Amino acid sequence: MAGTAIYTSCNLGRCRLVLKTHNGRSMQGKLASQCQMRRNFTVKAEVRFVTADDAKELVAVDGYNVLDVRDISQFERAHIKTCYHVPLFVENTDNDPGTLLLRTVHNNFSGLFFGIPFTRPNPDFVQSVKSQLQPETKLLIVCQEGLRSAAAANKLEEAGFQNVACLTSGLQTVKPGTFESVGNTELQNAGKAGLVQIQGKISAVLGTVLICKFFDIFYNNFMMLCIDFLCFMKFSGAYLFITFFPDQAEKLFQLVPAG
Repeated sequence: MAGTAIYTSCNLGRCRLVLKTHNGRSMQGKLASQCQMRRNFTVKAEVRFVTADDAKELVAVDGYNVLDVRDISQFERAHIKTCYHVPLFVENTDNDPGTLLLRTVHNNFSGLFFGIPFTRPNPDFVQSVKSQLQPETKLLIVCQEGLRSAAAANKLEEAGFQNVACLTSGLQTVKPGTFESVGNTELQNAGKAGLVQIQGKISAVLGTVLICKFFDIFYNNFMMLCIDFLCFMKFSGAYLFITFFPDQAEKLFQLVPAG
């Protein structure tokens, strides 16, 4: 339309879209803050998923800070030295009937066999991270298997953190010596607890005993087989000698002292 113009009018940080027609009339749109307008054009950063070797380089070379989001029990067994710890899940200590039932079921199965505590989502997770780290901080998020770290990375990305990396498959893939760690076990074994860990030790002992027993039985049977074979060859040779050389055999018998 001839004589029509569109422009923005800003005042004290508030902006509006103005449409001016050919007859001089102005039609003003809804007020919007400059911050809101900028936010509409913000490019959202993507979470990087890295291997253990790449993660080591991010920390050593690129200055990434490690954020451990595992529960307190796994964290205390082993964790990367100088890391931040904010659990994505915390122990559920509620005592309402539904929670008591779920806790009992959990403790008799997953808790008993795998040593996993009964937890619930940490409602203060994002706020706790923000209280320790700035949104511009380079973060490497780790957990034991890689699932919790991916969920945590998504939450922090939505909260405005722009430099987020996540350890693929978690600390269970980290070889000893990759990171300097603190705890009574290796990082890759920090998720092993409960009867599964005891069963593993029992299986190792039983396996060693069974292997030793197998070789003992095999050795004894093999030696008996060798003796039987030698005896068989001995008597078979004597029989063949007497059969094919009877004269020589008779002379040999004559040489044997009478007993």
